Amino acid sequence: MTSLPPLVAPSTEPLSPQELARYSRHLALPGIGVEGQQRLRAARVLVVGAGGLGSPALLYLAAAGVGTIGIVDDDRVEVSNLQRQVIHGGLDVGRPKVESARDAVAEVNPHVSVRLHEHRLDASNVLAVLDGYDVVLDGTDNFATRYLVGDAAEIAGIPCVWGSIFRFQGQVSVFWSAPPVGEGVVYRDVFPEPPPPGTVPDCATGGVLGAMCGTVGSVMATEAIKLITGAGRTLLGRLAVYDSLELTWRHLTVRADPQRVPVTELLAGDRAYEVFCGVAPAAAGAPAVVSSGTGLFSGPTADGRLAVDLARVAGGPDAASGGPVPGTGATSSGSTSTIRRTGDGTPVPGTHPAAATPTTLTARELADRIADPDDDVLLLDVREVWETQIVAIDGARAVPSGVYAGPGAAAALADLPRDRTVAVLCKVGGRSDRVASLARAAGVDARNVEGGVLAWVRDVEPGRPTY
Repeated sequence: MTSLPPLVAPSTEPLSPQELARYSRHLALPGIGVEGQQRLRAARVLVVGAGGLGSPALLYLAAAGVGTIGIVDDDRVEVSNLQRQVIHGGLDVGRPKVESARDAVAEVNPHVSVRLHEHRLDASNVLAVLDGYDVVLDGTDNFATRYLVGDAAEIAGIPCVWGSIFRFQGQVSVFWSAPPVGEGVVYRDVFPEPPPPGTVPDCATGGVLGAMCGTVGSVMATEAIKLITGAGRTLLGRLAVYDSLELTWRHLTVRADPQRVPVTELLAGDRAYEVFCGVAPAAAGAPAVVSSGTGLFSGPTADGRLAVDLARVAGGPDAASGGPVPGTGATSSGSTSTIRRTGDGTPVPGTHPAAATPTTLTARELADRIADPDDDVLLLDVREVWETQIVAIDGARAVPSGVYAGPGAAAALADLPRDRTVAVLCKVGGRSDRVASLARAAGVDARNVEGGVLAWVRDVEPGRPTY
């Protein structure tokens, strides 16, 4: 991919003496200089997610002098965020993340205008939120929002700087459907379908090295600055994979899928992107798009690296020969691999099978059943031991979820009762859903507790600790 022309025209107002002094180290840089700094001042950048990746990206975009920064997040700061979300501090716990991030940005650079979007993005609002911005940074931690932002950016015709982290590995790329020079590549070209639900744990379940967020988030900010100013060569057409355990970067060349149908409108329907990713049920009688399980993801590997199985990309065997890329099924020659897309990459349409009996319980329903002396529901907590030491529900049987996937899985499943309901609980519902599915397959009336222990604290026992 050749270098791109600057994305943003420079502001016509000269830099003030205060700005000249503040940005003096930028002004000395070839490719940026005074004109590049004026481009940064005129730029409007939207950051989706003020979390692990959004935190460093926001701080460095503000320090760089980006004139307008939009922040999208509907969460509040929690104690467990502070390990990696460096834009927030201890005094911010309980505050909306957008407000905490705004104050931090103002402290870093009072010349920056901050716009707050304190709501969850969905198909009904995402295009309006993106309207008026030059580039969007996607630092979200769920596949439904990634596909939503990717589709919206393609429709809007603006570049999307995407980042992802898991345990000890990070990934960064730039997606743009219609760049002024060269071939466009979008999120769906690289990830045509989401992974099967539950195969890729979130950071709360799988963990993440906090310091690595700074590395990946800073690269995302760098890519945005390069797009705005035209400096250097961006990651458009390349996927950068960072392995913090080996301290290596590998670059995978990605290309547009010639058979992919361009996105011209968002998926229609309530929670359509959650349905597409298999994390929400389809409306009764309506077809639902579900993963075929043949996409790029195969879950985490044993050593904690994200197993993005790039060898399963259509045409993957045509990649340049060489040694294996750690944590992936791709091969590399030197530091670069080539992925050739020839398949249509479309998800498999289908419907969710109707359940003969209920498969879920809300936290409130669980509390009512526990309080009923005639109901002998068994509560199975599948979180790790350290998690139960933070907060636990009285009377729960604690068995970590890994037991049900390891060598002793058959014995553990056989130990579950067949004559009463087993309510399976974890932190937010992902691990418990997988265990409940395994238990139902073994003949147990197992029901996943929606929202996990966090929903219990929220709806049943407010004031209990969370993490």
